[in-house]
Amino acid sequence: MAKRPHSKMIDKIASHGDLGLAIGIVGVLVAMIMPLPPFILDILLTINITIGVLVLLTTMNLEKPLEFSVFPSLLLFTTLFRLALNVATTRQILLKGFAGNVIEVFGNFVVGGNFIVGVVIFLILVVIQFAVITKGATRIAEVAARFTLDAMPGKQLSIDADLNAGLMTEDEAKERRKELNREANFYGAMDGASKFVRGDAIAGIIITFVNILGGLGIGTLQMGMHVSDALQKYTLLTIGDGLVAQIPSLIIATASGIIVTRAGDSEESLGGNIGRQLFLKPRAAIFAAVVLIIFGLVPGFPKIPFFALALIVGSIGYMARVSPVLEVEEENEENTEERDRKENLEQLLQIDPMEIEIGFSLISLVDVNQGGNLLDRITVIRKQFANDYGMIVPSIRIRDNIQLRANEYQIKIGGVHVAHGELEAESYLAMNPGTAYGELDGPKTTEPAFGLPAVWVEEGRKDYAESIGYTVVDSTSVLATHLTEIMRTHLSELLSRQDVANLIENLKQTNKAVVEDVVPALVPISTVHRVLQNLLRESVSIRNLPVIMEVLGDYGHRCKDADVLSEFVRQHLGRAIVVPYLNQKSELKVITLHPELEKMIADCVTTTEKGTSIIIEPAFMQVIVSNIEQKIEEVSKLSEHVVVICSPAIRFHLKRMIESKLPQTPVVSYGEVDPKVIIIPLGMVSLRNATAEIPSGETI
Repeated sequence: MAKRPHSKMIDKIASHGDLGLAIGIVGVLVAMIMPLPPFILDILLTINITIGVLVLLTTMNLEKPLEFSVFPSLLLFTTLFRLALNVATTRQILLKGFAGNVIEVFGNFVVGGNFIVGVVIFLILVVIQFAVITKGATRIAEVAARFTLDAMPGKQLSIDADLNAGLMTEDEAKERRKELNREANFYGAMDGASKFVRGDAIAGIIITFVNILGGLGIGTLQMGMHVSDALQKYTLLTIGDGLVAQIPSLIIATASGIIVTRAGDSEESLGGNIGRQLFLKPRAAIFAAVVLIIFGLVPGFPKIPFFALALIVGSIGYMARVSPVLEVEEENEENTEERDRKENLEQLLQIDPMEIEIGFSLISLVDVNQGGNLLDRITVIRKQFANDYGMIVPSIRIRDNIQLRANEYQIKIGGVHVAHGELEAESYLAMNPGTAYGELDGPKTTEPAFGLPAVWVEEGRKDYAESIGYTVVDSTSVLATHLTEIMRTHLSELLSRQDVANLIENLKQTNKAVVEDVVPALVPISTVHRVLQNLLRESVSIRNLPVIMEVLGDYGHRCKDADVLSEFVRQHLGRAIVVPYLNQKSELKVITLHPELEKMIADCVTTTEKGTSIIIEPAFMQVIVSNIEQKIEEVSKLSEHVVVICSPAIRFHLKRMIESKLPQTPVVSYGEVDPKVIIIPLGMVSLRNATAEIPSGETI
């Protein structure tokens, strides 16, 4: 956002604020200790009045109280400044009988030179400040601080809900939380700072009467003045001093009251709000004008003021009533229900990338006030996916669904149901890892993520279940684990084209040359999207996006097929792809294909304008998949990770052939394996075995 012309000057002044504040504090201490000449006091008293007026006008033009978050500290400094001036002026009044022109003018002109009138006016100002404004502002600040702190958990929950619903980004959520903490700190500080204003009023009363008594004693005892003369002289000076101090104090107290009474999330200044809301109902202004006319007709009442105000108020009400803008607003108010219905219908058209629907009994897993931490777990999961796979998983909306059973939940992707399960919110899920001994009593169930048999146990039997070898997890962990597996399985579907555009835009900040050389000059963003989806579909991280873009730049000029480009990228990311499947000796245990079988599959691959595809008899494909499945079962006892390896030309198509029946079986090509890695074959899928089982009459 462009700065206003004067903001640079303000920033320059603010950059020296620490130095100015230090000088000001030292100056306050000097004013308390050392005598100051009258002309210096005049300057300081003028500064005091200026600060008060500036603070008042600033608070009136605020849109939000937090825009003036320095106000509590400023309140302390201005109070200290006024007290220092009281000390300095008292010294001059009692020693010299003169403390500058400002005090003398306030003592003579403002109160007409009558010290009794001055005392009365001073007392009235003190009562107004102490008993009305300061007391009210203190109470409001206290209540605002308490309610702000009480409302923080609910506001935090609202922020978390909006974040998971996708209504805001993580950065916006952090800023909202930061603003929430600032709000709590501000109202807490205002609760304490308002006590300074109250103490300042009390100190003003005491200082004034002490000065009157001191001046009377000095005038009569030391200077030989008559009592009436001493009262006239020193009381007028003291009252002038008190008024000079109390008027800025009253202004600051008023500003304090204004800033703590601002309510609502208004985007307009106080004056704008008052003017807009005071005449919100034109009929009220017209009735007020009628009442003023009636008062003006009462015998003895001055007619000109009442009739003039009636004319002004009535005119404003009439113009507001016929204003086209307000007519539109009133029409909108009448049609609010209709508009809300339309908005609700439009919201129904929106589809969330991912959502969780829960039954009534599972709401406690989400509600922070009931100890639920599912929202925090989802945030951790999204961060983990960003770190592992290099993509930001879209926000996950959580909503209750009365059509589900109380303990049921379901997971949707793009509005389509993909998984479901049932949980006991107050119980724990106990699973036998194969080493447990003994049986557990409780409702039998199946762990939703991996399909393991399990038992629900009460909290009191949790320790016992763990002692006999069961793995025990809470309901939130069960749902979080299930969600993690679903996200990993459908990761490529969660990556939208807009997400890809955002990733490329972020990459441009550090690798501008690579991005501009590739997108869209060589490869359109749609192809990049398809390549990244292919990688994520097989759980390959796209975090090393610079390398991926470089590979697309190297091969994009001679190949436009996203599937082929994906294989080129895999070969450059081969080390990261293969490492998870290596054993401690850096050995890769694999199942290979017979060369004749590889050749037969390669011969079935055709290339068209739309890209490469494989045309193969379904029966032959079924035999190949069955033989691979059988071979994996044979060698699974020899290695924890079983990998199918083949030539780069058929790797993509072979993976697509077996993924429906063997989704967890990784398929790599020889081009992805580092030469230093030792390949240990555990078995081979031969052509003979495959062709032997082809139904008679079928051709290859």
